Amino acid sequence: MRLLSEVEYKATMEAEPVPLGPDADPPFDFWPYFDQIPEGDLQGHDFSEGTVTYAWHMPLGNLQHVLVNCEQSTVFLVLVLDLTRGRVLGHYLLDILRV
Repeated sequence: MRLLSEVEYKATMEAEPVPLGPDADPPFDFWPYFDQIPEGDLQGHDFSEGTVTYAWHMPLGNLQHVLVNCEQSTVFLVLVLDLTRGRVLGHYLLDILRV
């Protein structure tokens, strides 16, 4: 399980990401990766409900950002999916108030 640095995470973002609707099917089962993320990477936040409200497709890099909700509405655990390889590149704790 790879915790991405802010620089690594931002390198996976694109200028014009495509929002995916709430009913979009995930490209592959990323929950086994999610279940193995070390507690320390979560910085005390609770993501155990496994709710995803937002997902974004980065078409140039063929990546997808899946934002897992937590108890705080401004904090998400972002899973960065590599759609070409069908694997999770890593994860990043995103606080949208700190961006």
